[in-house]
Amino acid sequence: MRVVLLGPPGAGKGTQAQHIVAKYGIVPLSTGDMLRAAIKAGASLEPKVKDIIARGDLVPDKVVVEIVTNRTAQSDAKRGFILDGFPRTLPQAEALDRMLKKKGLKLDAVIELKVDEAKLLQRIETRVAQMHARGEALRADDNPETLKRRLAAYRAQTAPLIAYYADKGVLKTVDGMASIDEVTLAIERALAKAAFRPAPAKRAGRSSRKPAKRKKTAARGKRSKVAVRAARPAPGRRNGQKTRKNARARRLTK
Repeated sequence: MRVVLLGPPGAGKGTQAQHIVAKYGIVPLSTGDMLRAAIKAGASLEPKVKDIIARGDLVPDKVVVEIVTNRTAQSDAKRGFILDGFPRTLPQAEALDRMLKKKGLKLDAVIELKVDEAKLLQRIETRVAQMHARGEALRADDNPETLKRRLAAYRAQTAPLIAYYADKGVLKTVDGMASIDEVTLAIERALAKAAFRPAPAKRAGRSSRKPAKRKKTAARGKRSKVAVRAARPAPGRRNGQKTRKNARARRLTK
């Protein structure tokens, strides 16, 4: 199973990805985690990319596509994966399609978590306050101001993917403002429908059309014979006309 989670930052994609991974046994692929892991591992990322990540802005497509391509080629991703945070732009979506096509694969579903942005900001502010109260460390991009910038970037660059995947028939929209359990159940129902779509009906072969064609031809032949018989004059009438004609000819010769 290959799934993409779409939704603005703070919509709960990471939480739902964990549920999907646990239920279906597939690999979670978060671009944020992969980028941070690449930096930690000393990958040769451009210095400006690290600054972009720290600000919470979108990383260049070329960098992200390369990281995702390398990660999906690993053995544990062969059974399936769920992408969280990728693709974020139309070029990334097209690159993902090309990558999957080369491997003879395709996406099973794209789940959109639809949310109210105003309520989303309230949610992130509450979460940050709770993390402060617990003494937990915050990431540089985990604050309301950064979220506002990321929401603006999402609207401009990622939102168009909704129409892109809707046209492909793989988009499933879920109310991301519902409770976590309700969102999870809605996603599971959407995945069940995606995984068990009925196969398209097979078109009838040439052999199956022949009997109907012969039957139709035979019927036309039967009708034509009846029409011919109906058009012929009755034998008695025809013979009677001939007899009267001969009698008239004899009278004229006398």
